Amino acid sequence: MTKDEFRGFELKYSEDIESIRQAAHLLHQRVNQTYGDDLPYGFHLDMVVEGISKYGYLVCACEEDVLPLFFGAFYHDSIEDARLTYNDVMKEARQWLTEEQALMATEIVYALTNDKGRTRAERAGEKYYKGIRETPYAPFVKLCDRLANVTYSCSEGDGGSRMKEVYKGEMPHFLSSIDPHSEDPRFCVPSEVVMDLAEILVDEYERDEIKAQWGEY
Repeated sequence: MTKDEFRGFELKYSEDIESIRQAAHLLHQRVNQTYGDDLPYGFHLDMVVEGISKYGYLVCACEEDVLPLFFGAFYHDSIEDARLTYNDVMKEARQWLTEEQALMATEIVYALTNDKGRTRAERAGEKYYKGIRETPYAPFVKLCDRLANVTYSCSEGDGGSRMKEVYKGEMPHFLSSIDPHSEDPRFCVPSEVVMDLAEILVDEYERDEIKAQWGEY
């Protein structure tokens, strides 16, 4: 899909996308979830969707997948953090999507829901990443989620330095874990987004190494 085509579909469905956005914001407000220094959690959701809006054309296979992609991004933390069940997410999705679209959107959300675990590594283990790799659009949404978190953390001055090192250390494993190496665009891990991530986290020499690996993905 071309950038102009994707942008046209985003404009075509802009009212539904805004309704989904408002519903997702309200959902996290109801459970008093915040982001960073007491920002509303919707701040993070909007950052994730910025990535969808900017790079969605690289992965979106058809017009019918546009709304599921935006819904999946806005609701990606709704099971993990906002107390919804899988069936709750399906019910929410059906307000704007067909049954087939709602299933696709809900599967994205389910795939991005961390496993139970005591540590960061346990919550995002091989089973978790396998689910991402096997779900259309989940690798891309997860990458946009990581880019949003890294962008925010690294804008926080000294307060973000610890998480920057965490994200930098995780980057090789993270990228290899979400990438199914599929020729299907719906499973793509776009090199453009990877390089945005690298621009924040690593030095020029390391970026060249990453570019060599991902530049012709």
